[in-house]
Amino acid sequence: MLHKYQYGKTTIAYRVRFAERKTLQINVHPDKSVETVAPIGTPLEAIEQKVEKRAKWIVQQQRFFDAFLPRTPPRQYVSGETHKYLGKHYLLKIRMADIEKVRMQQGCLMVYTPMPNDKTTVKKLVHSWYLKQATQWFTRLLDESYLLFKREKIAFPILQIRRMSNRWGSCTASGKIILHPDIVQAPVICIRYVLIHELCHLVIPAHNKAFYRLLDGKMPDWRRWKERLDKGMV
Repeated sequence: MLHKYQYGKTTIAYRVRFAERKTLQINVHPDKSVETVAPIGTPLEAIEQKVEKRAKWIVQQQRFFDAFLPRTPPRQYVSGETHKYLGKHYLLKIRMADIEKVRMQQGCLMVYTPMPNDKTTVKKLVHSWYLKQATQWFTRLLDESYLLFKREKIAFPILQIRRMSNRWGSCTASGKIILHPDIVQAPVICIRYVLIHELCHLVIPAHNKAFYRLLDGKMPDWRRWKERLDKGMV
């Protein structure tokens, strides 16, 4: 059943799902749909109160996806389209070859494959290349960013790359940092910001004044790079 909450001039439509969990969670998906996942037996009034409390954040997330998604239309994986990597656009070129490989060459993203007209094969090769690049860059930038936290004496975090519905990065109480693989499309400085943000959370879990003081100290211009990410990594 679809529920609605009026936030100013914006109507927030959300679906309610119950599950065996202890806390109430709100998800904003890339298609801008909103879903609440509540513990079994939670009154609808309590869910609406949660939506009301998080309404500003929900609208911000919807605006983020509204701004970001049009800038990244569905890929066709054909020669001539552009793909982002580290903040720049590269022309995709697909060439017939006996061995499958992907490489950056003369400002182009070159895909070599025995089946150049098979979009599924090209897509798989491109995604594998992106994941490899993401792993290398994220690992390197985490090593560099971690050095900023010598005073805090936090344990070196485990890095995991995983797609998330509404965020570029997150961290767990056990000391794991999770990054969305697509952020490798953003400028290096933006990736560094996300990592520093999550490292700060390993020191201070909440988004409180102490957290932002720590973030300001580690990266004084972080707001600039956060804004760039929020606007679609342009």
